[in-house]
Amino acid sequence: MSQTTAIQTAAPSRYPGSSQEGIEAHYDLGNEFFRLWIGPDMIYSCALFEGDEDLASAQVRKLDHHIEAAGAPGASSVLEIGCGWGALMRRLVTHWRVKRVVGLTLSPAQASWIHQSPVPGVEVRVENWRDHRAEKPYDAVISVAAFEAFAHVGMEPADKLQAYRDFFDFCHSVLVDGGRLSIQTIAYVKPRTYVPPLISEIFPESELPLTWEPIAAAEEKFELLALRNDSDHYYRTLRQWDKNLATCRNEAVSLVGEAKVLDFQKYLRTSAFGFKRNQICLLRMSFAKR
Repeated sequence: MSQTTAIQTAAPSRYPGSSQEGIEAHYDLGNEFFRLWIGPDMIYSCALFEGDEDLASAQVRKLDHHIEAAGAPGASSVLEIGCGWGALMRRLVTHWRVKRVVGLTLSPAQASWIHQSPVPGVEVRVENWRDHRAEKPYDAVISVAAFEAFAHVGMEPADKLQAYRDFFDFCHSVLVDGGRLSIQTIAYVKPRTYVPPLISEIFPESELPLTWEPIAAAEEKFELLALRNDSDHYYRTLRQWDKNLATCRNEAVSLVGEAKVLDFQKYLRTSAFGFKRNQICLLRMSFAKR
């Protein structure tokens, strides 16, 4: 087992969904910028609250939810697709006794952040999941807030669904028999004919699934074990991020500029409004390999 956090980089390739350039346009704005308002643990996805607990505690609860839903505690190897800044990988190794975790990201900045604080058993690769070749099957696969980048605006419905099927086919191919998969994604509640320009600018080349599409795409290869809609949890997460950004606004402006900070404030508020009005929802799903 490696004693350092390894980084492996693959050449960029073009597939349905967000390209590496599209991911970099958002996530590579600067690690310090994101740390200011998403928190020192660098967890940039919907938390899982219980009672009036704070955001940091709710984020750890979210990590543990997916780890347990994927049957990952004590596993020999786990694959995380869309590993962000590495919080879930660190949790797997340091708290849940997982021996080896491989995380895939298309953001060099995120990979660099993980590399700065190496953890034995953690390996990060700047690599599209479609290009990943597993040395041997993984015991579990987890993907939090990456599914939104697997399709792009303007795709024909059949092509979009096929892109999602490709993802589930891949997960099926790299999982041990009976292995489990846990996913978290934002989804449209009903078909969307208009995407606000700001959202397209913040997340270029990305498109949300409809609520039924991940389930339909998975059904031939996976059994759905659990599904929950936590829209209220994302509303609460976004409102807290918005407050955090307002508190450190001057420092954020010094890092990325006034215009970019204003764009992010609008994006956080627009997204919160979407969850509040039931235009979009937050799905947490777990599956077992057939």
